[in-house]
Amino acid sequence: MSNDLVYKFVKPVQSFSDLVYGYSSLQNLSTFNEGIIIPNGKIDLLFCKTIHNEFKIVLMGLETQPKPMPKREISSFFAINFNPLALEYILQQSIADFVNGGKELPSDFWGFTIEDLEDFDKFTEKASQKIKSLLPEKIDERKQKLFELIFSSHGEIAIKDLAESINWNERQINRYFNKHLGISLKYYCKILRFQASLHHIKDGNLFPQLNFTDQSHFIKEIKKLSGVSPKELFKNENDRFLQFLIYHTT
Repeated sequence: MSNDLVYKFVKPVQSFSDLVYGYSSLQNLSTFNEGIIIPNGKIDLLFCKTIHNEFKIVLMGLETQPKPMPKREISSFFAINFNPLALEYILQQSIADFVNGGKELPSDFWGFTIEDLEDFDKFTEKASQKIKSLLPEKIDERKQKLFELIFSSHGEIAIKDLAESINWNERQINRYFNKHLGISLKYYCKILRFQASLHHIKDGNLFPQLNFTDQSHFIKEIKKLSGVSPKELFKNENDRFLQFLIYHTT
């Protein structure tokens, strides 16, 4: 049997795509020894199987800097990858207290068991049904518009323009981000622009393709969020950057 990483990704149904980015699966993770996690702006709910066949459910906080993959002896996991709106409307909790970390949830959270990790298609169906049952009747239109603008611009929108567009002042927006995500809107936008840059870097475009001030600023921002220069990220020696390695599939 191959020990290569096996990655799968499925988009959610359109009716709750504002809340859910997708569902993902990663197998043979225990063979990946020198991985580096880089920020992606998503909130990941992980359903994990350890090499000892134990079941763990972990809600991850946002990553704001590169960090080594934790040595948790995880062999595989299925995940629900949420957009920030889900914190308030689906998960009904904040992740502000564990930025760059995670929180282990009860092993029976949402009625999942280790047997649900045997079939990814059935897992996504069960997860979709659970999320559907939790959907609110109404979502604040300002918050929907807020994230629509942030995502469509890849974070390249002035906070002042954003506030004016949705009629919500900058202080209130930042309070919302710090309360629910534990970081400012400005930093979240940096993460989104970094993620958008990965497409270009992966294709060998090592100069700014987005609205960076200049090459020096581009290199500085990429290095801050990945730990290496765009050139080193492009090389991805030993496939260290897992998210970069699989980024093209999402």
